[in-house]
Amino acid sequence: MVPHTARSPTILYGGAKGGSTTLQGKQDRVVEIKNRLAESQMVFSIPSEFLTVKQNSNLRNKMPEGTTMSVVKNTVMKRAIADSDWEASSSLLKGSNQWFFVGENIKGTLKEFTTFLKEEELKDKVEIKGGVIDGGAIDAAKVAYVGTLPSKKELIAKIAGGVKMVPTKLARVLNQPPTKVARAIKLAGETRD
Repeated sequence: MVPHTARSPTILYGGAKGGSTTLQGKQDRVVEIKNRLAESQMVFSIPSEFLTVKQNSNLRNKMPEGTTMSVVKNTVMKRAIADSDWEASSSLLKGSNQWFFVGENIKGTLKEFTTFLKEEELKDKVEIKGGVIDGGAIDAAKVAYVGTLPSKKELIAKIAGGVKMVPTKLARVLNQPPTKVARAIKLAGETRD
């Protein structure tokens, strides 16, 4: 064994391996967060100190496909959001943050998050700090409200149902005896005037 006269912390403790400890690791993390933001429809944050590792893991597993969550250092997030549509989230960069990068299923993500808080009895401890959607900052109440809005799929289904009803109603009118059709046309003309 070779004697060490001066002990190097990197030898004793394994040294920096990347991650957020080296310049390259920090730059890689900024790129990773930028990529997550590019795939997101919405982001929101909660304080990270109230969840245990197990709770964090359980919550991560409950999130719908397209939603990721991560504890991100404020300086890394600040660099990732610079000169982007997400710059409005800079007001949330105080304290420790657990960020939720939400894809298309905003409603499902917020529903699962709320359900998790109830199941773990954390509703009084963990509150959403705020979020960003369409380039604008929203407070916790508005984040919760966004979760009550119909999803994109639900809206498309409603529109499709409404469009489908027009030909059906037209066919019913056209299948009526000619006198009823004439009356309907006359009524339609009178309501226009």
